[in-house]
Amino acid sequence: MITRFAPSPTGPLHLGHAYSAITAHDMARVAGGRFLLRIEDIDRQRSKPEWETRILDDLTWLGLTWDTPPMRQSDRLHTYASALDNLWARGLLYPCTCTRRDIAEAMAAPQEDVTFGPDGPVYPGTCRGTGRTGPRPADRHLRLDMAKAARHPLTFRETGTGAGEVTTTPAQYATEIGDIVLARRDFGTSYHLSVVLDDAEQGITHVVRGADLFEATRIHVLLQHLLGLPTPAYHHHALVRDTAGKRLAKRDDARSLSSYREAGWSPEAIRSILADGLTVP
Repeated sequence: MITRFAPSPTGPLHLGHAYSAITAHDMARVAGGRFLLRIEDIDRQRSKPEWETRILDDLTWLGLTWDTPPMRQSDRLHTYASALDNLWARGLLYPCTCTRRDIAEAMAAPQEDVTFGPDGPVYPGTCRGTGRTGPRPADRHLRLDMAKAARHPLTFRETGTGAGEVTTTPAQYATEIGDIVLARRDFGTSYHLSVVLDDAEQGITHVVRGADLFEATRIHVLLQHLLGLPTPAYHHHALVRDTAGKRLAKRDDARSLSSYREAGWSPEAIRSILADGLTVP
């Protein structure tokens, strides 16, 4: 078993991050496997070295260890570009110039029924008919033409929330997910593309992450199929929430690990509060 924890260095780790990291770490250790770390820093504007330093320090304080030096997405831009070239050459991508406002206005049209997918409203296909000749453009968003990409039902194995085999049909890919962005012009890639390539490079056998990413897994399985990559097992765990039922996010500085450390909490106490339930005061 090989698991991983993949934080973004754009803010402090909170209790939700701690729960995910501990879950992935302990699953691997109990199985006699390996636990790896990846720094997802493709957002170069928001990613800061000081946040990465704090993340590594917090994980070490929790008593977690990783078996190889951390992978950094900023070192792998050439890999993402190569995969995009592959998909572009096969006619599976098209450039998109739509802004968020353009999409919102298209969705507001009286005849449009808005369906929400893993990335928000399912794209209405405004730019789908644009030309795809010549080299892959680097100054546009690139979308996956889902009608061309999803031709067969695809399945992944879930071992966490809703454990079992999860299958998505081509019709579901088209209507429930749509033409997702695989490259943003400001990043040169996207979360979906980079996470799939990185998991394959690190040999991840079990992806452990929050249930909020369950729907995105259907995208990742499709990309694995298109790029000839293995599909790992997935373990989506419940989310840590406050007493109002709101899931924790990076904006919840009051529940950051550093705030608990400064208040005198021990790593054992953090594990205890998370083991007692996923609702925190």
